[in-house]
Amino acid sequence: MTNVDKLKGVIKEKQLSPEKVAEIIGIDKSTMYRKLSNGGDEFTIKQADSISQALGLTAEEAQAIFFSQFVA
Repeated sequence: MTNVDKLKGVIKEKQLSPEKVAEIIGIDKSTMYRKLSNGGDEFTIKQADSISQALGLTAEEAQAIFFSQFVA
C-alpha cells in the first residue's frame, strides 16, 4: 500500500500538484486523484517508477512511499 500522505507531502515540497504529476507521467488527472483517494493501491510499478523519477526520489524514498507495507 502506498503511503499517500507521504506522497502528497513530497508533491507539495517539490511545488507540484497532483495534476502536474499526472501530466508528467502520462495519466489523466482524474485517474491520479482516484488513485490517491483509494490509498494508492492501484499505482502500477511503472507509474510508481515514473512518479519517483518525476519527483526526484531516491530509491529509499520511493520504497518508503510505494512499498511501505513490505518494510519490517
